[in-house]
Amino acid sequence: MLGPEKLPRVVSEIGRWVGRARVMARQFREQLEEEVQLEQARKAQAAAPPYRPPQYTPPPSAPPAEASATGQAPAAPSAPESPPPTNAADDADADPSAHRASPPSAHERGT
Repeated sequence: MLGPEKLPRVVSEIGRWVGRARVMARQFREQLEEEVQLEQARKAQAAAPPYRPPQYTPPPSAPPAEASATGQAPAAPSAPESPPPTNAADDADADPSAHRASPPSAHERGT
């Protein structure tokens, strides 16, 4: 049917058509996947409740009802406990490398 002169050219042309079809199929698949992802993102965004920042509620300014019923003033809130003061010597005891003894001087060695 095809002679030896036309066969290489026909096979080459068929190869080009197959290559073009593969490229078009890949592009079509990528476009479909992108559309599916966009649609899923739209659905997720529509399903999510809208963001509402938390509302500030001021602390109550009236004394508690219990204190006013008894006629007594409400107790003052206690101050948080602070840690005991630290001493530099205490810190040095905790870290032995903080107070390394220097070598004795020549005067201290008696030379």
